[in-house]
Amino acid sequence: MTPEIPKEGLAGPTPEERPHPAGRRDARGVRRDADQAVEDAPQRTILSALVEDEPGVLARIAGLFSRRQFNIDSLTVGPTTVQGHSRITLVVEEPRGQIAQIERQLAKLKPVISVGELDEDAVRTEVVLMKVRGQSPADVQAVVAMFDGQTIDAGSASITVQISGDEQTIDDAIDAFDQFGIIEIARTGYTALARGMQPTVPGEKPGTANEPTVPPR
Repeated sequence: MTPEIPKEGLAGPTPEERPHPAGRRDARGVRRDADQAVEDAPQRTILSALVEDEPGVLARIAGLFSRRQFNIDSLTVGPTTVQGHSRITLVVEEPRGQIAQIERQLAKLKPVISVGELDEDAVRTEVVLMKVRGQSPADVQAVVAMFDGQTIDAGSASITVQISGDEQTIDDAIDAFDQFGIIEIARTGYTALARGMQPTVPGEKPGTANEPTVPPR
C-alpha cells in the first residue's frame, strides 16, 4: 500500500531555505568562485626549453600541445652555444594551472633537457618581414627609418623591409606600412632570454662553445 503524501508537501527546507553555492560554473561545468575565475583567466606566458637536436623533436612538442588541446601563439627555435642543442621559445595563452601542466608535460619529453617560464622583464624580441608596394619608395624609407628597420630588397614594384622589436612595436610597424599596401608578411613570434646572469631555464649556466649549459641528466 502506497503511503499517503501529506497535502502540505514533503518534509524539508523550502527552495528559499536551501543553501546555494557561490560562484558560477565554467565552460567545463566546474563551479568557480570569483577569485578562482580571475585566477583561471588565460594568461600570456613565454616558455623556454633547451632540447636535444633529434629528428621529430618539434613534431613531438606540437603533438603534445595538440593532444592536450593547448594553444601555441608562436614558436621559434634556434641553436645554442652547445652543438647538438637548440632553444625553443613558446608563447602560450592558458590559465595559470594549465601553464604549470604544460611545463610538466614538456619536461617529460625525452628530447627536452630543461624547460622554464620567463619573467615579465625578460629580454624579448621578434622580427617581421614585410613586402610592400614600391610606388612611394621615399615614403617607405621614411617609415623604415622611424622604426630603425632595414630595407632587405627593393624594386620598382615592391620593397621588402625588416623590423624588429617587441610585440607592440611590430604591431605599430604593420599599421604604419599598411598605407603603402602590404603584399606579403612573415612574422617570427617572440624569442627571449632572461636578463643578466639569471638562467633562462632551470639549471642552465653561462656556456661557451662545446661546454654543456646544463648538468648531465
